[in-house]
Amino acid sequence: MIGEDPLDLGGQVAFISGAGQGAGRAIALALARHNAGGVAVNDFMPERAAAVAMEIKTLGVPAVAAPADVGDHAAVASSMAEAASVLGPITILVNNAGNAGPHSVMGLSPLFWESDPNDWDRYFRTNLQGVMNCCHVAVPGMIAQGKGRIVTIVSDAGRAGEARLVAYSAAKAGAAGFVRALARETGRFGITANAISLSTLEPPLDGSARAEFLASDRARAHVARYVIRRFGTPDDVANMVLFLCSDAASWITGQTYPVNGGYAFAL
Repeated sequence: MIGEDPLDLGGQVAFISGAGQGAGRAIALALARHNAGGVAVNDFMPERAAAVAMEIKTLGVPAVAAPADVGDHAAVASSMAEAASVLGPITILVNNAGNAGPHSVMGLSPLFWESDPNDWDRYFRTNLQGVMNCCHVAVPGMIAQGKGRIVTIVSDAGRAGEARLVAYSAAKAGAAGFVRALARETGRFGITANAISLSTLEPPLDGSARAEFLASDRARAHVARYVIRRFGTPDDVANMVLFLCSDAASWITGQTYPVNGGYAFAL
């Protein structure tokens, strides 16, 4: 029927990790705008989660802040249980939390053989263990409901490799492999599991700061590596997540989709 939304989520409840800013926030708002029945906004900073949950409520969609460090399994289990008690069963999980974890700053590392092994865990804890924790908690409920959508944000660092980001690359590659294996285990229960591989997103700057950055030699050199000559935006990510969470993608599972402006191609 003309006018129907092919990306309508049919009132399903979503839990989105790392949704207090950037791409996670855009994902939360996109799902809310397409008839999510409720959105649990996870972030390790409670005030960020609360702010995005309030934005969603202004759209007329139920939302709760669900603060937790995804690297802590017990915290994830508690956060999801509290969200489900308010919003209902969670059948959409978006694993967006990433970078170097809640207490670290993302940046280029030394060459791998010069790196400190104690530094590797901050990448694995959030980007791989965090994904596994969220899925471990969410999947039993999805099986009980007979349906589910799992979307995990990975990186072209894991898909194509990135020098001086070796541990991060390994963690993201591990998450993509985990998603493929999980897809094989959960498909018979009506659950799909896919990944989205990103390259560089535009930094969260406003006004003159944004214009100054985009005009810089550093930004121009970076963008020149992309077939589509611009950085990605949070909405670029959110649009693909929305598709994979909708019934339009009901026969797609175990895949990794590059959303990267053509930085690196896939077969």
